[in-house]
Amino acid sequence: MDGARLGARLRSLRLEAGLTQAELARRTGIHRPNIARVEAGRHTPSLETLARLAQAIGVSTSHVLVEE
Repeated sequence: MDGARLGARLRSLRLEAGLTQAELARRTGIHRPNIARVEAGRHTPSLETLARLAQAIGVSTSHVLVEE
């Protein structure tokens, strides 16, 4: 999955969970601008960061990576 598709997937899952970027940042300790860069496809997160984001959204890392 390329960075743009990964970012779009994370954004979609975050919105489905009813979270703002600010709330996701608070839950993960990742700065909101960094979350915005990931969602915009301008930065590909490390596996560790991806796992933190997925956990805070309430899904598994594999759920983020597997497109429906």
